[in-house]
Amino acid sequence: MKFRTDGLIIREQQTGEDDRLVTLLTRDHGVIRAFVRGAKRIKSRSQSATQLFAYGSYSIYRGRDAYSVDEAQPKEIFFDLRNDIEALALAQYFCELAGELAPVEDDADEYLRLILNALHMLMNKKRPQAQLKAVVELRLLCLSGYMPDLVVCGDCGEEYDGDFLFSPVEGLIFCEKCRHKHSGIMLPSGVLRAMRHICYSEDEKLFSFTLGEESMKMLSEVTERFLLTQTSKKFKTLDFYKVIATSYN
Repeated sequence: MKFRTDGLIIREQQTGEDDRLVTLLTRDHGVIRAFVRGAKRIKSRSQSATQLFAYGSYSIYRGRDAYSVDEAQPKEIFFDLRNDIEALALAQYFCELAGELAPVEDDADEYLRLILNALHMLMNKKRPQAQLKAVVELRLLCLSGYMPDLVVCGDCGEEYDGDFLFSPVEGLIFCEKCRHKHSGIMLPSGVLRAMRHICYSEDEKLFSFTLGEESMKMLSEVTERFLLTQTSKKFKTLDFYKVIATSYN
């Protein structure tokens, strides 16, 4: 079987002297791993299109035991991410999350658009890193079946104007009357509105919100905690990003 699809290289690994094993987040076939024969050769047209963060059009052949990239045409390399080690580390984290949460061999158009938009804004410094991190974390969780219910109190069903308690374990919010029965994080109204926006807004408006610096930092911490709680996984790229961010700030 042979097919062509758009995709983003979210992981690369050298195999042998000239070959490369890549993980792609593709529009039509989700996450797949494929070999690129002779990718390291200087004259290979696939070299730039099969490196980490390359977005392109790929002709992929499925053999008996593995996929292989027959042809690759780059559309965007995101090369400038490599000029900022902090942005580079965050981009690697986004790719690891996509590899973990996006479907395998199934439609993944929304996942791909999310990561591409985030990488574009990260590279061009169009949004604060804390905002991009929070959007990618929470929206990926929503897409992959972990969407929290942030509309009304998880116990009494009421909505009021005060601060809510958010439970990363239950994925619910609780009002002043009910929150004493639960553990979690108190969410100021601005942070809760931002989380609602990330969960429920259309793709075109996803990144269009603002918060103060401290509230944005809190938003990033809450979405990270929710992600780690729901997935029960550790992400090496997240640990590396936090070390880099601490060193440079």
